[in-house]
Amino acid sequence: MSSSNSQNEQRNSVPQRRFVRMSQRVEPRPNNHVTIVRSNNHQIRRPVVFVIYYSMYGHVAGLASSIRTGVEHAGCDCHIFQVAETLSNETLKNMNAPPKQKNIPIIRPEQLPEADGILFGMPTHFGTAPAQMKTLFDACSNHWMSDALIGKPAGVFFSTATLGGGQETTALSCVPFFTHLGMLFVPLGYRNKSLMNLDDVHGGSPYGAGTLAGTKGERQVSQLEHQLAHVQGIEFGKVVLKLSSTPKYA
Repeated sequence: MSSSNSQNEQRNSVPQRRFVRMSQRVEPRPNNHVTIVRSNNHQIRRPVVFVIYYSMYGHVAGLASSIRTGVEHAGCDCHIFQVAETLSNETLKNMNAPPKQKNIPIIRPEQLPEADGILFGMPTHFGTAPAQMKTLFDACSNHWMSDALIGKPAGVFFSTATLGGGQETTALSCVPFFTHLGMLFVPLGYRNKSLMNLDDVHGGSPYGAGTLAGTKGERQVSQLEHQLAHVQGIEFGKVVLKLSSTPKYA
C-alpha cells in the first residue's frame, strides 16, 4: 500500500509538458496590452491591416483616413494603398477627376499575404465594385491556388452618389471574391448606433462605412460618416487582434 502511494506521489510530482509549435508562436501581451505576433521571418511585430482603396473624387480616400485612425486606435499597424487606375488621363480629365495622391503607393497583388487583415474601399459602379478594384481581385489567381489569403479577415467601405445607389450591394459584390479566397468577411454591423440616425443624411450600412458623394461628386464626407469609418476601423482592428493572438495549428 505504501509502495503504491509512493509511486502516485512520484507521478504527481512530474511537471506536465506543453508543446508549442515555435514557428506559429504568439508572443504574450506586455503590460500595455499590445498584441504582438511573430512573422514568417521570425521578427516580432504588431498585427498589420492593409487599407486598399480606389477613389476618383476623394470621398473614399477621406473615409480611408478615418478608418486608419480607428485601426491604429485598436492596436494594429495600418498601411494605406490605392489600386492602379484603369482609365486614361484623357478620360479622367473629361470627368473632372482630381489628380491621385502621389504619396499613397499602388498595391501589388503579391503584397496581400503580408497583411493580417484587409479593408477594401471603393466607389460603386452601378451597384457593384468598380473595374479598378476588380482588376486587383482578378490578379489574385496565385493566392487562390496557394491558399495565401485563407483565414484573413476582410471588410468593405464605399461611396455612392445617392442613398439607393449601392450602399449594400457594393459590399455584397465583393463577397464572392472573399469566399473563393477563403477570407472572412467582417461587416460593421450596428456597433455604432449612428447608422440608425434619421435626422441627418448619411451613408453607411451594416455592411460597412459609407458616404454619399452626390451625382457630380459635390458633397463632402460628413462628420457622422467619418465617425462611422473610425468605428469600423476600431472594430475591424479588434477582430484582427483576436485572430492574431489565437494559436494556429497545421
